[in-house]
Amino acid sequence: MKRLLPLAFALVKFVSGYFLISPQYELQRDEYLYLNQGQHLAWGYLEVPPLLAAQGWLTLALGGGVGWVHFWPFLWGAATVYLVVRLAGRLGAGWFGQALAGTCYLAAAFARLNLLFQPNSFEVFGFVLALYALVGFEQEKRPRYLYLLGAALGLGLLNKYTTLFFIAALGGALLLTHWRRLLLNRHFWGAAALAGLLWLPNALWQVRHGIPFLHHMALLKESQLVHVNPLDFWKAQLLMNLPATWVWLPGLLALLLSRAFRPYRAVGWVSVLGVGLLAALHGKDYYALGYYPVLYAFGAVWWEARLRPSQRAARPVGFGWKSALRLALVLLPLAFPVFFAPILFPLYSPATMAALQPKYAPLGVYRWEDGQNHALPQDYADMRGWRELADKTWSAYQSLPAAARAHTLIHCANYGQASAINYYNRRRPLPIANSLNGSFIYWYPPLDSCQAILIIDDELHPELASHFASYRRVAAITDPYARERGTAVIIGLRPDRAVLAQIRRERQAELDAWEGPKASE
Repeated sequence: MKRLLPLAFALVKFVSGYFLISPQYELQRDEYLYLNQGQHLAWGYLEVPPLLAAQGWLTLALGGGVGWVHFWPFLWGAATVYLVVRLAGRLGAGWFGQALAGTCYLAAAFARLNLLFQPNSFEVFGFVLALYALVGFEQEKRPRYLYLLGAALGLGLLNKYTTLFFIAALGGALLLTHWRRLLLNRHFWGAAALAGLLWLPNALWQVRHGIPFLHHMALLKESQLVHVNPLDFWKAQLLMNLPATWVWLPGLLALLLSRAFRPYRAVGWVSVLGVGLLAALHGKDYYALGYYPVLYAFGAVWWEARLRPSQRAARPVGFGWKSALRLALVLLPLAFPVFFAPILFPLYSPATMAALQPKYAPLGVYRWEDGQNHALPQDYADMRGWRELADKTWSAYQSLPAAARAHTLIHCANYGQASAINYYNRRRPLPIANSLNGSFIYWYPPLDSCQAILIIDDELHPELASHFASYRRVAAITDPYARERGTAVIIGLRPDRAVLAQIRRERQAELDAWEGPKASE
């Protein structure tokens, strides 16, 4: 049972993902970007480290279908719930404790997190794997668990730089507990060396490019993190883990205070220090999600110890009020995603979601960055209109004079537009779409022989018309539910030198901003 339950939960988690996204929705904006990075393999990117791009490359090698794109978050979600349930078993839990830990994971915010092809799913998996390794070493004292810890941290750094905060929290937790003795263990430093070796290529890429990570953090702080309200951060922690609050909170308290969990106290301190550090640095609320799953396992073990059937019971195990209560508690977390399914999963059509707005709008899920309520939640609206844009860009390209097609530039206002056009047109003889947004500045083509520009933007920019022999809007996204609704396809024929020089200046300005003024030397 201890081995079958973790596998069963992993299978449910993986398979169910394919039934939680309606085919009326396309990929989300960021997913197209990570797939596009897979076409430009490197040891680093301006947005994220290279691990996600490697998955994107393999996805495209397998055909690039939507099912393969979703495979990765479903895989990491399944692997994470396997570790959570397995950890509960390692700590002595029977079927009840393991099942409770598993349903807590299935019901909390990971239900939504593990749907999208983004670095967050592997981040949570990496954190859980690292803490699982820590528990394994405490139980068995085998060096292999330390090297598993090092591998988890090294791969985590290749996935997302927030792993640095986890490492800081882990270091503090070790110093605050008896685990400080690991500092004298040669295998601990071997594991640290393994983590550093895995991260080294990306670290060197950062150094060669002027450490753009610092510029990225500055942009986040100016545009997003500065608006993070500390109270909202802590409210989000409660809401994201609400279905499991009565499990993870006792688990955390038991880790910090109980004698039974004293050998694992460092695990509790990792969560306290990690979440506290993110709060102090005004990090986004979902950055903290990776610290909770192990608490589900410890909390489930705590509950099992209190609801264990009496050895003197005359009736067989499986009967009585305690058995009924245990079954009810296992199922209780699942009530939350059932009730909130429309706003957790893109299950329903856009028209149905629009009709549900009066019911769920008070929760704020229909409010976009502009502060206004819209027909769909912003994430759902970011999963519409992309194929339409790609098709209309292809049609505009076909309408160009034959002599101009081989010398056409596709210039997009943002990475989402460029990435989606490249994804849906990957089997068509269309030039690669480009942008001056994010990592696209590295892939921008030379402009020496440019005879036509397809401009993808939500503004017409009439001031540019005088720099072209012909300048006209030929199409636009009309999907009423798309966040990019109104984004236009503009054809500019025979651009003059001034507009091409402007593009070069803007690209160099972006390079200088990310890498420093010496990027052009």
